[in-house]
Amino acid sequence: MKRIFFAALSGALFGLGLLISGMTDTTKVQGWLDVFGDWDPTLAFVMGGAILPMAVAWRIAARRRVALLGDPIPFVVTSNPSGTKVDSPLVLGSVLFGAGWGLAGLCPGPALASLGWGGPGGVVFLLAMVAGMVAAPAARRRLDRITAAA
Repeated sequence: MKRIFFAALSGALFGLGLLISGMTDTTKVQGWLDVFGDWDPTLAFVMGGAILPMAVAWRIAARRRVALLGDPIPFVVTSNPSGTKVDSPLVLGSVLFGAGWGLAGLCPGPALASLGWGGPGGVVFLLAMVAGMVAAPAARRRLDRITAAA
């Protein structure tokens, strides 16, 4: 029960942070991504404000190897992570994520946070995102078969 409470509290705090920072405002996100146009650099402070404390938290967690609530940490960032291979699924997924983020101005976290006020556009985005997640494994298998046959 304690774990569920802290998970819900963390999720609510994260969602509130997304709302306050403007990450759920699609025009603000698209302004951040429009480097050669009407660029809005304010989200750099949001990202810096998230990355710096997490870097410190990960360093502390790497030393302790146990979460604050006493549960073991399933993975700990080390100086030599095992999944460092840059392959076609990673590149393709990154390109699709970036294209979707740029076109819609939302990614999964802010999309969920904006459901309460985002109107029908937020719901449509969420449904399209879930459909993409469901379709991705079958599309990947098909691409693997095509690649193997070539």
